[in-house]
Amino acid sequence: MTVSSAALLRLRLRTELRKARQAAGLTQRAVAGAMEWSPAKLIRIEAGEVGISVNDLRSLLAYYGVDDQERTGQLLDMARGSRKMPFTEYRDLYDKEFLQFLALEQAAWITRQYGPLVVPGTLQTEEYMRAVMRVFSPEATEDVIDRAVEGRLARQEVLEHTRERELFYVLDESVLRRVCGGRAVMRRQLEHIAELSARPSITIKILPFSSGAHPGILGPFTIFEFPAGDMENTLFVEDSRGNTFPANSTDETRRYLERFWELEELSITEDVETLLHRLAARLEEGDDDLATLLKEDAD
Repeated sequence: MTVSSAALLRLRLRTELRKARQAAGLTQRAVAGAMEWSPAKLIRIEAGEVGISVNDLRSLLAYYGVDDQERTGQLLDMARGSRKMPFTEYRDLYDKEFLQFLALEQAAWITRQYGPLVVPGTLQTEEYMRAVMRVFSPEATEDVIDRAVEGRLARQEVLEHTRERELFYVLDESVLRRVCGGRAVMRRQLEHIAELSARPSITIKILPFSSGAHPGILGPFTIFEFPAGDMENTLFVEDSRGNTFPANSTDETRRYLERFWELEELSITEDVETLLHRLAARLEEGDDDLATLLKEDAD
């Protein structure tokens, strides 16, 4: 059982349990009282934050009136296979919304991500990570940053299993132009993205400044897609503080999917791998940024 399949099983199980409770016409509080649980326990189970033991699940399904043996067996198998969720060891660093984001990231069949400000976490080099983290969390100790880097590098395992998934990224040109961590760090970051763009299951597009005003101005977002019947597609939007929040509306997820396709249409058609290597070379030469242009004008 892989981590990604365990994550998907728990996410599917939480959906099935919520449906079963609603079909029985029961509230979370009523169920918690009947099971002699705290309301928080059921809420966390239905949110996919914690697993549920096989014995607890049997009792819960009996209370819901689920007596179909085949369905019961499937749900019990889900519970057995979903014990180990990814990244739970980082609960002290991540809130529950981001832990849900990480679980979906590991389980998704297709991921679509728009990055208007910084390089998305799964594409970052370790040096770039550290530079960004020090800006976002200037009070963080080196030990905390080390653990955060460890967690982000673990996320990048999705890049090594692209036979099982497809990854699509649209990066605003500002992401590539903004020097984070110094020229040497940024050059290596650009070369890293170029190398990733050459992989057959990873598509990286660049949205140029010349595209003008566009739907991506509203901010970064990620869409996770799953095979039909496994789970509903899920949208996460990011606020100005870098926090991610899931959207509960299917219509909103669809609108953002259309927005992503529009951003792809606005992106450049040039070979991205070659372009990124050219940008990296120019960055090393020091002739690519606004400060250089202003200096030339002054001279």
